[in-house]
Amino acid sequence: MVSETHWFIFLNAALINNFVLSSFLGICPFLGVSGKVETASRMGAAVSFVMLVSSVCAYGIHIALVAINAPYLQLISYIVVIASTVQLVEMIIKKFSPALFRALGIFLPLITTNCAILGLALFQTNRHYDFFQSLSFALGAGVGFTLALVIMAGIREELQLSETPGIVKGAALTLMVAGILSMAFMGFAGLGGQ
Repeated sequence: MVSETHWFIFLNAALINNFVLSSFLGICPFLGVSGKVETASRMGAAVSFVMLVSSVCAYGIHIALVAINAPYLQLISYIVVIASTVQLVEMIIKKFSPALFRALGIFLPLITTNCAILGLALFQTNRHYDFFQSLSFALGAGVGFTLALVIMAGIREELQLSETPGIVKGAALTLMVAGILSMAFMGFAGLGGQ
C-alpha cells in the first residue's frame, strides 16, 4: 500500500470507509453519546486523540516486535497502549472539564474497548503503512468518527423537537437514522479515484 497518497488515505478513512458508518466499528459511543452535538464533538475529539497516539505507538510497537521476532505480542501490546492513552485522556478531562467528564459518563472509559481504535492499529499494520501514512490514516479515522457522531447528534437533537410517531421513538428511530446515514456514506465510494 506504499503507492497510496496521504490525501487518499485520509479521505478513505474519513468518508469512503468511515469506521462507524461503513465498517460498523465504534457503535457503542456512536449510539450512546450522540444525543447532544456538544458532547458528541468532545467525545469525537477524545477518540481522535486516542486514535492518533495509538497509531503512532502501534507503528513503533510493530517495528519493535518484528525486530525481535515476536509479532504474536502485537494485539496485547496495542491493548496496553490504548488503555494507557485512555487513562491519560480521562485524567485530563476530569481535571480541566469536570462537566464534560460527567456528561461523557461511562462512555469515556469505554474508549478503551472501542473496537474502532483497535481496528485502526490493526488495519494500519496489515496495510503496511509507513509512519506518515499511519498518521494520515489516524487523522482521517478520527475526523470520520467525529463527523459521524456530530451528524448523528445533530439529527437526534432535531428529532427531539419534531413530532414523531410513538412506535419509532427512541432506539428504533436512532437505528433507522444510523442506517440511512450509513447508506448516505456509501455514496462517497467513488471519491479519491485511485
